[in-house]
Amino acid sequence: MHYADGRSTGCEDVLPEQVAGCSDLNTTAFLYRVLRAEDPDLVVFTGDNIYGADSTDAAKSMDAAIAPAIAMNIPWAAVLGNHDQEGTLSREGVMRHLVGMKKTLSRFNPEGVEIDGFGNYNLEVGGVEGTQLANKSVLNLYFLDSGDRSTVWWIPGYGWIKASQQAWFKQTSLSLQKNYRNEEPRQKEPAPALAYFHIPLPEFSSFTASDFTGVKQESISSPSINSGFFTTMVEAGDVKAAFIGHDHVNDFCGKLTGIQLCYAGGLGYHAYGKAGWSRRARVVSVQLEKTVSGEWQGVKSIKTWKRLDDEHLTTIDSEVLWNRGSNEPQLI
Repeated sequence: MHYADGRSTGCEDVLPEQVAGCSDLNTTAFLYRVLRAEDPDLVVFTGDNIYGADSTDAAKSMDAAIAPAIAMNIPWAAVLGNHDQEGTLSREGVMRHLVGMKKTLSRFNPEGVEIDGFGNYNLEVGGVEGTQLANKSVLNLYFLDSGDRSTVWWIPGYGWIKASQQAWFKQTSLSLQKNYRNEEPRQKEPAPALAYFHIPLPEFSSFTASDFTGVKQESISSPSINSGFFTTMVEAGDVKAAFIGHDHVNDFCGKLTGIQLCYAGGLGYHAYGKAGWSRRARVVSVQLEKTVSGEWQGVKSIKTWKRLDDEHLTTIDSEVLWNRGSNEPQLI
C-alpha cells in the first residue's frame, strides 16, 4: 500500500487527469471497495504496508492503512516489507504496533524460539463446527519476515528468509501434518497450506510468459543469494501457493514443482506503478469438500482472481491454484 500521511500524500504513476486530488485516500477507497465486494473472512497485508520515509508518524500511518479492515470488522494479518521501518518506528517497533491493533491475527514471533526477523507466525483454519474435522486445522497459513536489505556487508541487495526461520517453518509444518494425519479422525494427506511474505524468492524468475497467468512488467527483485526456502517448502509438502508483494507491476502466478508462486500487483496509490494500469488486489478462495450426506470435510480446491480499481471493479485472471488429488509432487 505504501501508505504515508493520508490526504497530504500524493499519488505516483497515475494518468495526468488523475493527479489532482489523488492521495493515500484513493488507496483507502479501493480497499473499502474490494472488501465490500468480496466480503472476505481474512485480509492479508503483504508488506510495505506503509512507506516509512514519507510518513510523519509510522504508527498513525499504519493505523490509517489498515483502518478499512478494522472498520468492517474483518480479521486481518500482516507481514513486514522493506519500507515499513523507514519512518519513526524500528522494524521491531512496527511489528509490535501491528500485533497490538484491533482485529489483528498477526503475531510478533513464535514463543520460546530464537528466530531472525519479526512477524514469523502461523495461523490454523479449523474445520466446520459440528463436523469430524472441527478440531483439526484444514488449512494452514504461514507468515514470514523476508527482511529488508542484506545484513551481511559483502552481500548486496535485499534480505532473505534465514536458516532459523526455515527451521521453525519445517518444525511447524511437520507438527501440523502429524496431527492431521495421525490424530483421529486420521487423514490420508496433509492439509494444504499457503505462505505469505514480501520479497520474491529467486525461483520467481523461473517462468516465461507462456507458463504463468498475469503479467511480468519489471524484473524480479529477489535477493542476490538463494537461501533455499523454496526447496524447504517443496520438501515440507504442504504449501500449495506462496504470495508476495515487492514488485508492484508484476501480478502473475506460475507453478513450479507443485507450488504456485504468486504476485498480486500493487494496491497503493503512493506506491510506484504504471499509469493507466489499474491498481489491483488478489483474492484467494478456498472451497471445502462435502460428503453425499452433506457433511463438510477438508479443503477441496484453492482458487484465485484479481480485482482492479477501475469503474467496474473488474475481476480478471480467475484460475484454480490447487485441486485435491491433482497436485502430486513431480518426479525430476
